[in-house]
Amino acid sequence: MSAFAELAKLPAFMRRDLRIALSYRMGAATGLLAILGQAVVLSFLGKLVNPAQLPMYGGTRITYMEFVSIGIVFNMVVLLLLDQVATAIRTEQMAGTLEALLATPTAVSTIQAGSAAFELLYAPIRMIVFLVFIGLLFGLNLHPGGALPAVSVLIVFLPFLWGLGLLSAGAILTFRRGTGAVTIGAMLLGLASGAFFPLALFPPWLAEISKFNPLAITITALRETLIGGTGWASIASDVAELAPLSLLALAAGAAVFRLALKRERRLGTLGLY
Repeated sequence: MSAFAELAKLPAFMRRDLRIALSYRMGAATGLLAILGQAVVLSFLGKLVNPAQLPMYGGTRITYMEFVSIGIVFNMVVLLLLDQVATAIRTEQMAGTLEALLATPTAVSTIQAGSAAFELLYAPIRMIVFLVFIGLLFGLNLHPGGALPAVSVLIVFLPFLWGLGLLSAGAILTFRRGTGAVTIGAMLLGLASGAFFPLALFPPWLAEISKFNPLAITITALRETLIGGTGWASIASDVAELAPLSLLALAAGAAVFRLALKRERRLGTLGLY
């Protein structure tokens, strides 16, 4: 099966997920309201943060809301996509369609990519809506010229997130409800990423470790481009650090998922949940 033939199947998955999303409009609306509520809560917590401890971007010290808005948006994307990639196979299991899908001439990678394709398009829309709301409420000063460099950094980061999702999917196939370890690991990475509070507030050893945290590297690059307006010049080093980590996570996740799938097929338990 050619790659073009596999790509041609993705719109079918997207149409399915769009119809499902349209049937649960209230869920999407309440999700946005919950994130907006989180921003309001953090705006009050931000009053406890010493402005002198906030980082400088583009030679200007930013406000706490400018700082945390990028963290909230990024955290939202991570949670959305990680959950979608991790639970794609589980959802098919619960619906009783997994074995039928695997019996078709469709690659497993296509099934997973298709299951996450709608979120890949929907998540940026949610990001834009959220930033517009926050900008109106708190007066964010973002640089539109940093949008394309920021998207480029996110593209390089995506394989890392996909790798975590595949690890979680492999655990689900094996243990049915085995996402806890991967979820806890993602939460720890998120806490040490500086998404919500400056790394200057963390213990020095944790701040040092965060230099190797893909989430922290990505968030820093997003803030440099969107808040500092540094554009393409600032992301070369970040991309160089992110790329090998993303490829390593993707390779590890793919290997674990293939082993889990092979095991379940051998035992004849693929359809059990």
